[in-house]
Amino acid sequence: MPNTDTGEFITFQTAVAGRYSLERELGRGGMGIVYLARDVALDRLVALKLLPPRLAADPALRDRFLREARTAAKLSHPNIVPIFAVEESGDFVFFVMAFVDGESLGQRIRGRGPMPPSELARVLRETAWGLAYAHALGVVHRDVKADNILLERGSGRALVADFGIARVAQTSGMTGVGEILGTAEYMSPEQASGEAVDGRSDIYSLGVVAFYALAGRLPFEGPTVGAVLAKHITQPAPPIAEACEGVPSRLAQAVDRCLAKNPAERFPKGEDLADAVAAAIDARREVPVPIRVFIKKSREFSRTLGGVAFFQLYFGSVVVVMAVQGEGLAALAMGAILLLITTLPVSGLLTQTRALLKAGYGRGELIVAWKSELEREREERAFEFGRAVSTFERAMRLTAVAGLGSTVLGGLLALTGRLGPAISGPFVALGITAALGGGAISLLRHERRTNLGGRLMGKLWESRVGRQLFRLAGVWLRPSAIAAPATHRPTELALGMAVDALFEALPKPARRQLGDLPTVVRRLEEDAMKMRRRVDELEDSVAKLEAVKRVESATLPRDAHADRREALDRDLHAARDLAKRRLADAVTALEGIRLNLLRLTAGTGSVDSLTADLAVALEVSKNVGFLLAGQVEVEQALKR
Repeated sequence: MPNTDTGEFITFQTAVAGRYSLERELGRGGMGIVYLARDVALDRLVALKLLPPRLAADPALRDRFLREARTAAKLSHPNIVPIFAVEESGDFVFFVMAFVDGESLGQRIRGRGPMPPSELARVLRETAWGLAYAHALGVVHRDVKADNILLERGSGRALVADFGIARVAQTSGMTGVGEILGTAEYMSPEQASGEAVDGRSDIYSLGVVAFYALAGRLPFEGPTVGAVLAKHITQPAPPIAEACEGVPSRLAQAVDRCLAKNPAERFPKGEDLADAVAAAIDARREVPVPIRVFIKKSREFSRTLGGVAFFQLYFGSVVVVMAVQGEGLAALAMGAILLLITTLPVSGLLTQTRALLKAGYGRGELIVAWKSELEREREERAFEFGRAVSTFERAMRLTAVAGLGSTVLGGLLALTGRLGPAISGPFVALGITAALGGGAISLLRHERRTNLGGRLMGKLWESRVGRQLFRLAGVWLRPSAIAAPATHRPTELALGMAVDALFEALPKPARRQLGDLPTVVRRLEEDAMKMRRRVDELEDSVAKLEAVKRVESATLPRDAHADRREALDRDLHAARDLAKRRLADAVTALEGIRLNLLRLTAGTGSVDSLTADLAVALEVSKNVGFLLAGQVEVEQALKR
């Protein structure tokens, strides 16, 4: 039992015996001691945070802690460590929270150094979402720091811990040097000055966290608490781009904005910060690791399948020739071998699909990620290999056609008896080789330019065959073997997956009547994702234009271009608001389909209602398309 005071451990265990079985100490600090324990009644691991005895001995502080902790216990969000209970047992006051198997962000940085921007961006977004949720309910953390952000092992999910504690500590007069020093290093200027704080104070602290995670050092350091607080109040934070090379410019702008001295210049809400970070990092990097691995292995499978197809065609043709020439037994044996070779790649694909399901990801998420990958690679391949068909590729196509013609001609001459086996056999074999060889080389060159294999595999997963493959892979899994779904999925994707599951559970007649539903839902998901990206782009454009206006208003007299920039500003705001409405329309349409599917499953709904939902969804998709096409003009105006 490392880092455990035996007497204290036994005393606390005695007090909670019958309810919690303490296993070991997880950590301690000025704010208390955290134990790993097992909830006896529910048979689950939990973390118990014990209030320091000196704090619990003060009745006023004890009541304040209980009040604040019970408020924090009402928070329920995937990126906030949930508090299950707030309890008193004799002299002990503690709360029970979920056990997060992993490490704190502070431990991660101290152990392995600064984080890559892509990894930090995800942690920053998820933390911002959790804070935004708390702020909307009127709860301010007041002690956001690297050690209060936990990283879940395996998923990497970020969770904010210790809500409701900092406020108690502030009013308690606690003077634990390490705790106060650590808190001081993350404190906003208004909090350091003793002024009233709101959610923007947490945004500032999160900016300090981001700076620390990227640079490996804090923006303000000093020999004493007072020196650090004075810097927070008076000195501007160094730009993160100067402290750490290689940070994407948009991400750097977001971090710098968090660290603004004036709260009005920071992001007003956590959602705004999360949106800014989303625009800063390539969408590919947001694809979960299990899906990225699946895509990689599927591409390997597509190449293997291409080789198998070539092998089957070549030797299948040989089998036909052997059968025609009377070698039936040898042809039968070779045919059996070909059939066996065919089944091996399919079984491998089912194994990959099974692993993806076990990780908690489904077909809907795969389709979205696959399309994102194809879009990313399309321009890359066009730049690297060009779009036009090369002379060599044309020559290989002609070779394939000539070989096919020779094969057909040789076969006809052999069947009519005009050529004997001694001549027709080699003639046909040469034709088959030319046809398959030229065709294979031509296809490989075409694949290099267009990613044909990737597009075909994407079509496979969208088709009924792909749906059946996922269903077949899931048959082999016990429900307990399937991991819980990822909690950071976009709303539209989570809704789409729920719709997919409900649709598959319908009786076959109902599914036949609603045959277009999966396609419409996929389209809605894509529309919503496009709208999210569009909103991010417009938010970025608005921020850039506002920055230009602020600089010009402070340094330059008003000129003729000012009116034009103001008009553009109005247009951008209007375009952003419209994009947000279209995004909301798509999500609402998905939610409507899900609810009516639930009603249909429960026997209180009808197919007609769902048919009406599909009509609404198609109208939403059409409006999204019109919007994307119509806003190109605004972008062009911005570039001029």
